[in-house]
Amino acid sequence: MTSLRIFFVGGLTSYRALFNWLTPWILIPSFLIAPLFQILLFAYIGRTTHLESDRFYVIGNALQYAAVPCLFAMGNTIGGERFQHTLPLVLTTPAGRLPLFIGRSVPVIANGFVVSGFALVTGSALLGVHVPISAVAPLVLVAAVTAFSCTGLGLCNAALGLRVRETAVTSNILFGFLLVFCGVNVPLSSLPAWMSTIAEGLPLTHGIAAARQLAGGAGLGKVAGLVGAELLIGCIYVVGGYALLRLMEIESRRRGTLEIA
Repeated sequence: MTSLRIFFVGGLTSYRALFNWLTPWILIPSFLIAPLFQILLFAYIGRTTHLESDRFYVIGNALQYAAVPCLFAMGNTIGGERFQHTLPLVLTTPAGRLPLFIGRSVPVIANGFVVSGFALVTGSALLGVHVPISAVAPLVLVAAVTAFSCTGLGLCNAALGLRVRETAVTSNILFGFLLVFCGVNVPLSSLPAWMSTIAEGLPLTHGIAAARQLAGGAGLGKVAGLVGAELLIGCIYVVGGYALLRLMEIESRRRGTLEIA
C-alpha cells in the first residue's frame, strides 16, 4: 500500500511541483499552441515542395510533439529537485526506488498523450485532414503507447540530471534528434540508410508509422506489429532509464556530487 501511495500520490505531487511558480495558463502556448505552429510550418513547406500530404505532416508532428512534456518534464523531476536542493532528502528516504522514480512518469505520459491528441485533432481541423471514424479508437491507443515510449526516453534524460547541470539542454537535443530521425517530416525511405537504421530503435518511429496507416484506412490488426514494436521500445527505455538512475545515484553518493554538476 505504501509503495502504491508513493507511486501515484508521490508522482502526481512531483509533477504538480514542476509548475509551482507558474499559472496554469503558461502551459497553453507551450503544450497547445506551439505544436500547431510546428504542424502548419511543415505542412505548408510540404505543400510548396509537393512532397507529402497534409495528413502526413499532421500525424507526424502531432505525435512527435508528445516528446516535449515527456522529455522536459521527466528531466525536470530530477533536475528540479537538484535545483531546489531537495534531491538529497528525496534520495535518503527509505522509499523503494521503483515507485519513487517510475511513479513520476505516469502524469508525464498523460501529459504527452493530451498534447499529441490535441495537436492531432486541431491540426486536422485546421488543414481539413479527414480521419476515418473507425481509426479514432486505434489512434488513441497509438498516441498513448507513443507517449509511454517517449517517457521512457525521458527517464533516461532524467538520469542525466544527476550528472549534468541543466537537463533542458539535453531535452532540446533529444527533441531535435527525434524530429530529424523518426520520419516525422521526411519518410524513412528518403533518409540515409544509417539514419533509418537508428530510427528503428527510437521512440516515435513505429508509432508514427502505425498512426499514418490507421489514418489511411488500415485496421488495427495490420499495424499491430508496429504498435508492439513501439511498446517494446518504450519498455526497453524505461528499464534502461531506471537502471541508469540507480547507477547515477550510486555514483553520486560515492563521489558526493548530488548537488554538484
